[in-house]
Amino acid sequence: MSKKTSVNSTYLMKKTLQLLRENRAVVLFIMITVLALALISPLRPMLIQNMVDGPMQKGDVNGLLKYTLWMIGLLLLEALFRYYFTYKSAWLGQTVVRRLRQKLFHHLSTLRLSYYDRTPVGTLTTRTISDIESIAEIFSQGLLTIWGDLLQLLVLLGIMLYTDWRLTLIGLVVLPPLLWATWLFKEKVRGSYQEVRREVARLNTIVQEHLTGMGIIQVFNREKESLNTFRSVNHELQQAHLRGVLYYSVFFPVVEILTAVSLGLVVSWGALQAVGGGVSQGVLIAFILYLNQFFRPIRLLADKFNSLQMGVVAAERVFKLMEVNEQEDNQGQSLPSGSTGSVVFKNVHFSYRPNLPVLRGISFDLKPGKRLALVGSTGSGKTSVVNVLGRFYTHSEGEVYLDGMNIEEMSLAELRGRIGFILQDVFLFSGNVYENITLKDPAIDRERIRAIARGAGIYRFLERLPGELDYEVRERGAALSTGQRQLIAFLRMMVLNPPLVVLDEATASVDSETELLLQNAMNSLLANRSALVVAHRLSTIRDADEILVLEKGEIVERGTHVELLEADGFYSRLYHLQFESQLANS
Repeated sequence: MSKKTSVNSTYLMKKTLQLLRENRAVVLFIMITVLALALISPLRPMLIQNMVDGPMQKGDVNGLLKYTLWMIGLLLLEALFRYYFTYKSAWLGQTVVRRLRQKLFHHLSTLRLSYYDRTPVGTLTTRTISDIESIAEIFSQGLLTIWGDLLQLLVLLGIMLYTDWRLTLIGLVVLPPLLWATWLFKEKVRGSYQEVRREVARLNTIVQEHLTGMGIIQVFNREKESLNTFRSVNHELQQAHLRGVLYYSVFFPVVEILTAVSLGLVVSWGALQAVGGGVSQGVLIAFILYLNQFFRPIRLLADKFNSLQMGVVAAERVFKLMEVNEQEDNQGQSLPSGSTGSVVFKNVHFSYRPNLPVLRGISFDLKPGKRLALVGSTGSGKTSVVNVLGRFYTHSEGEVYLDGMNIEEMSLAELRGRIGFILQDVFLFSGNVYENITLKDPAIDRERIRAIARGAGIYRFLERLPGELDYEVRERGAALSTGQRQLIAFLRMMVLNPPLVVLDEATASVDSETELLLQNAMNSLLANRSALVVAHRLSTIRDADEILVLEKGEIVERGTHVELLEADGFYSRLYHLQFESQLANS
């Protein structure tokens, strides 16, 4: 192991141990049980030694009964301590994991969306679930058990040397090659564990991506290609596991052979000495038990070290993710009450990637209670304006104001609490309609939702659902149509009653009946409310107070619907093209 790797592992271990600060009392209790086990375990061979050399030699039945009772009591005491050690170690590991997983999930929820654009969701899932679960092994199967085993080995070694130093040296003659084999095994398996974790992350990514896109796979008959991709990654994971199995299949027979050699040497030499009276029968039997107790932890020590290493590898991945510093600054001032929903963009520039600008000097002014529409071809920058306004992404130049305050000087909660977003791709969580409208906010009651739905003229949509607000939408809203998901998103926004509404292609993927329903509801509910509307269907924005036409990140035209038609420019051509397309399809 290189010096750099050693230093890195030491740093990770120190950082992992810091997770125990809130459970110091439990750690102290576990250490006491470990100490007790290390002292109690060697007492059994000592009792057997005294029993063989004492009452058994003399034929003392009462003495044998007394030693038997002592043995039973010792076994019960050891079982009690073993129970508390096993349970508390597992409890400690799971408690730390729960706390760490909550911190990691909270950290992920604060990262900018740009981080998720370049990081596979499957990798983050692996970090949040299986990698953190591996960290629990550090406390339940790794560090504490290793410390206990090492302590027991030291106690055993001291008792063995005190009992008969010659038998001890003969029995431990195989210790150097055993320690070398253990170290080599630990290093080999550590590498295989790292490889397994990498392949698990890859497999999670492939599974998540392909299951999410199963509709595309089936529509284009790519099941075979999808299976081949999965089969390739799955094969690599199998090979990584098999390499670890190979190391185990070599190491354990080597340990068994060396242990048998040690016992054979002790029994051979001890038997010869016993004949001459140099070693008593009790000592010889006790040493056989001592050696079994001594080599058993060593045999398992390498595996426990690997559990520890696996936890350290997982900790490195988790802590690296925890150290990702891509949070949007959430500190800022609070706006006074009575927001008007006015928006001002001043020469705003923005790009998702360096040297690839998406917005080039965008400037506009959305007055309170007015409706501003953004139109343009795909990739013109319409959605990017929405992303910048909500600070989902940070613009590189220019200034954006909401209610007269620079959005960079506002907290995210303050900013987004004053904007209601309805996006084209509506995401619904597993649960019922009520939970997806309120997003688990207990302050929003059912009657309020029904009243809003009636006022918007869409209560009929809720009545048609079996169970109304209790209707289960299933994962990602699979039980609902696209139009129904949009209506739920509309209600989700309306219960918040924000001063500014942003509609990003909100009616681009719905049928004509649903579009008309949404349009009527928006006309009534957006009265005296500021609105920023992004739309492909130009028929939905005829009543906008101002329309901005974007092309390649720049505003190429602006004006009302009538003014832009009279100008006979880009908007006019786009409008007539859509009108002719609708006539052709009617």
